[in-house]
Amino acid sequence: MRAFVGIPVPETWITPLVRAQKALPGGRDVDPDDLHVTLAFLDDQSEDRLEAMHEALETRALAAAPLRPAGIATLGDTPRAVVLDLAPDRALTALRDAVRGAARAAGIDLPRDRFRPHVTLTRFGGRAKPDMGRLPRALEGIGAPDLAAEVARLVVLWSSTLTPDGPVYEVLANYQLRGAADA
Repeated sequence: MRAFVGIPVPETWITPLVRAQKALPGGRDVDPDDLHVTLAFLDDQSEDRLEAMHEALETRALAAAPLRPAGIATLGDTPRAVVLDLAPDRALTALRDAVRGAARAAGIDLPRDRFRPHVTLTRFGGRAKPDMGRLPRALEGIGAPDLAAEVARLVVLWSSTLTPDGPVYEVLANYQLRGAADA
């Protein structure tokens, strides 16, 4: 089963992010209920490995972390997605590292990658190609997001089933984050 661990976006961000999605030409918008910050993409895993991951996450003291919007941007030279970038933060990176540590403890190998905290708003690929004639103007029109900083207090283990209409996510488990972080 394909799975990942992430942070659901704060409720207060959903309406402004949907507004930003509507202003973007082309692509496939991420469903508002599925907007999240990925901490670890686990790829295809057996149920035993996911159960071990669940146990590893339950036993760790995962700390709350601030989520600070930084701006709307694209991923990739030929854009693969439009994202809301989040400001880098030590507590957010520590949370990601703790989740990755839980994956390693569960026997899940993760590729080494640079952490660029973000929320994917719209994906490009297949028939959903970026309109490069209109995309730069649309991004300029959206401008800086008018979103207040929030604190992540929940991490979710999701399954992800690929369909022709995009991925379908299902919550497998929730993990409350401990402590407080200044937003």
